[in-house]
Amino acid sequence: MTRAADAGRGSIVTRLVLMASAIAAIVVVIAALISYPLIRAVALAQTQGTLARLADLTAQALVRGATADGPRDGGRSPGDDLLPRGLAEALRSELVRGYLIFPGAGATAGLSQSQVADLLAGSSLSLQVRDGGEPLLVEGRPLANGTALVLQQPVTVVGGTAQAAITRFALALAVGLLIAIPIGYVAARRLTRPLLAARDAAKQMTAGSRDVRLQPRGPVEIADIAVALNELSSALAVSEGRQREFLLSVSHELRTPLTAVKGYAEALADGVIEPQDVPRTGSTVAAEAVRLDRLVTDLLDLARLGAVDFRMHPMDVDLVELGRDAAAVWSDRCARDDVTFRAEFPPEPVPAVTDAMRVRQIIDNLLENALRVSPAGTVMVLAVRSEGDRAVVEVRDGGPGLSEEDVQIAFEPGALYERYRGVRPVGTGLGLALVARLARGLGGEATVGTAPEGGACFTVRLPRDLPRVHVGSSP
Repeated sequence: MTRAADAGRGSIVTRLVLMASAIAAIVVVIAALISYPLIRAVALAQTQGTLARLADLTAQALVRGATADGPRDGGRSPGDDLLPRGLAEALRSELVRGYLIFPGAGATAGLSQSQVADLLAGSSLSLQVRDGGEPLLVEGRPLANGTALVLQQPVTVVGGTAQAAITRFALALAVGLLIAIPIGYVAARRLTRPLLAARDAAKQMTAGSRDVRLQPRGPVEIADIAVALNELSSALAVSEGRQREFLLSVSHELRTPLTAVKGYAEALADGVIEPQDVPRTGSTVAAEAVRLDRLVTDLLDLARLGAVDFRMHPMDVDLVELGRDAAAVWSDRCARDDVTFRAEFPPEPVPAVTDAMRVRQIIDNLLENALRVSPAGTVMVLAVRSEGDRAVVEVRDGGPGLSEEDVQIAFEPGALYERYRGVRPVGTGLGLALVARLARGLGGEATVGTAPEGGACFTVRLPRDLPRVHVGSSP
């Protein structure tokens, strides 16, 4: 992907910072919305308490200052000369209005008649009322001379106090947000640095580099990416190494018969072969062509086993009869190489629903591999038996056998060829790889161990009832 496309989609650092900023902004708004009614309620309670204290102080000042006479039809404001100057200034600064209520007064100062009566009867008042639509805080105190004091303060004063508190609160959150943005940017850069290193390593691996190694850093999840990429790089190196060795071995095996065919063809074309030797030369060329055909067929089968369109063709098969057909062919081949062939079949049939052609292909590949490594005078065994709901095909030989390390890679293409090339007779390894994949394609498995005859024992276990429609898949 181009850098322009990356820029168009935005870097992860930018997205993290924007996301963190958006979250912080949302938190600020939500906090303000939730906090405003709480702060306003607290401010209202505090203002009511302050007004109550002012009412107490004003009542005490009036009692000490003078006895007030006022009109009987309502009330009048307490004169400034009756209050200490500081208290009067405090009342004015808080927008507090004061009234004196005289006995016999009706509803006044936003109070109902019953509330006025209770106040004149000696009860204190602390409440919120509306006077002409304006919400007011009211504090009432009875005085010793039978009158009463009422102080009123607009609720709008409380709103201003709450708004100021909210403003300071929001300002503090905004400052915190501004501080959080660069901190978030630095944190995002540190967090994404291992990801950028992983990206660069992946690009190097895409370009063919297999010595890429990353140092796991950052949180566990990001460090795991580095570990996974290291493991992937190692696995790719091993896999590609095996592929190269496999291709080299296959190329070598193909070159040998091709060289023979080419040499004999040139000799025939040049007329250097005597007429009486032409049939023998033709037989040699045909044998080498058959060998080439077998190698190419094995390669095609391996490729098809990895394709989704590779199909099996299950049918009713007697595996004992199939084994006898194979034994008739391979007993003669073993006799020519002075290898004793032995067949171990049960007296009763071993019926199965499977692909007979593929099973025979498994048997032939195993027997060819066994004969290749079996010295003259040794024994080679083909066995067929039943194990519950499984049918077993087994090939044992008297060859050099396989080590524990060999067993782990026996069915990998070209692995044994590369290990024992020039040491003992080996093929390309295609046959054993094909056996393992065919066994899996038939719903079974192929294993290898040690034979009683001293060599290797290859065992293929297949289900007795393969579904009639079966599509092979790569292992």
